[in-house]
Amino acid sequence: MCGIVGVVSHSPVNQLLYDALLLLQHRGQDAAGIATNHSSMFSMFKANGLVRDVFRTRNMRSLQGNTGIGHCRYPTAGSSSEEEAQPFYVNAPFGITLAHNGNLTNQAVLKDELFRNDRRHINTDSDSEVLLNVLAHEIQEAADGYSLNADAVFKAVAAVHRRVRGAYAVVSQIAGHGMLAFRDPFGIRPLCLGINETEQGNEYLVASESVALEGLGFRFVRDIAPGEAVFIDENNQLHERQCAENPSLNPCAFEFVYLARPDSVIDGASVYATRLRMGEYLADKVSKEIPVDEIDVVMPIPDSSRPAAIQLALKLGVEYREGFIKNRYIGRTFIMPGQGMRKKSVRQKLNAISSEFKDKNVLLVDDSIVRGTTSREIVQMAREAGARKVFFASAAPPVLYPNVYGIDMPTRDELIAHGRTTEEVCREITADRVVYQDVDALKRAISDVNPELKNFEASCFDGVYVTGDVTPEYLDRQESARHNPSGKDVEDKVRTQLNLNPPVAAE
Repeated sequence: MCGIVGVVSHSPVNQLLYDALLLLQHRGQDAAGIATNHSSMFSMFKANGLVRDVFRTRNMRSLQGNTGIGHCRYPTAGSSSEEEAQPFYVNAPFGITLAHNGNLTNQAVLKDELFRNDRRHINTDSDSEVLLNVLAHEIQEAADGYSLNADAVFKAVAAVHRRVRGAYAVVSQIAGHGMLAFRDPFGIRPLCLGINETEQGNEYLVASESVALEGLGFRFVRDIAPGEAVFIDENNQLHERQCAENPSLNPCAFEFVYLARPDSVIDGASVYATRLRMGEYLADKVSKEIPVDEIDVVMPIPDSSRPAAIQLALKLGVEYREGFIKNRYIGRTFIMPGQGMRKKSVRQKLNAISSEFKDKNVLLVDDSIVRGTTSREIVQMAREAGARKVFFASAAPPVLYPNVYGIDMPTRDELIAHGRTTEEVCREITADRVVYQDVDALKRAISDVNPELKNFEASCFDGVYVTGDVTPEYLDRQESARHNPSGKDVEDKVRTQLNLNPPVAAE
């Protein structure tokens, strides 16, 4: 999960890109970067940290040009090193910058192909750099010498779709030719298009979420379709084309549960409205498993669970109260690396109002239970504040499987629900009762808001990987690499399992 944005304007875009990244900061707090294009020359600055901490006045002044792309990173592949902050850049052909949200599932195969067949060197462990080089190679193949038109660009994207597997939403600049945006054939990660009609002509903005468009005064036009590419040339002409052979829309269900801002609309479904529906379906489940007259009060774990908690309380006819106050200057604990860091940050992030808990049976509502560290700390905080009983309801189903499409759920042993019953999870987080949303109910909550959405990427809940290339062996390799991220033996093992010979050293 990352935030990406691309802007084509009639005036300098550095401030627009900065403001857009602030609106998308919830999608990644690890690093941020901006690359602009002026007279076919790129200016770029990127570093680890929040958007507000990365960019200073001197950096902004150096980012000249009326077109540009931006990225805020939440690391899922590679490492958290500053070298892997985005955008990435290659100087041939033409010069290309790229920012990517998602995760490639055939990165190792592509990396080997790039070295052996395409004669391209990958300098980091980031799959985004791999994707950039695949795109650059295909553009080079499609271009007619120094000439590059929209047809050639779309031909290159079609070739990328044939080679690349996984989830990817991309914004890219091609020096001297224009800006390109495209989405993977399964539409897993979100991407939308906005327009600003000015006296000088149309301006365009592409972003991960609609909130970035609306916050900057751009009119939402539509979501970019799965497999589709949008190219805005140097004359500000917009070109659109479907570049995939068999595209299908399978938006990530976890975007609606947790990742996206509630005021965004993704693939025609209001995130806020879907969370309200999640609360209604969760109320039905709670009423079957916990006597409603035993619940004195319903409380959300701020902020993303609030809509579900409000609707749940309304349907159950139980009083809704705010029992936890959030320190908004602490990052999202789901994104923080390491169990120790997450556990420590919970107490800094949330503070209980003791008077709201004292001598009450409390039903806490959270968006999900992933590793369980946060949930356990919250239950303990509620007890310390005086709660008699603490029930815990999750607006999402049990997270049972790794997510390989851009969310940091890579190993089964890190998921508290994997291999455990609901009762065992309840004991682990020390609650009196745990209630999970059903998978079908979660999908219905989204389809109720937009009936055209019928299929979802919900692999972390149901174990179905829509790209069709994720096997148990693949998951084993992912887990092995995570447990030993710098070990050469892991790399060699992966290459052997993929039937790749060791690369030949350059003479």
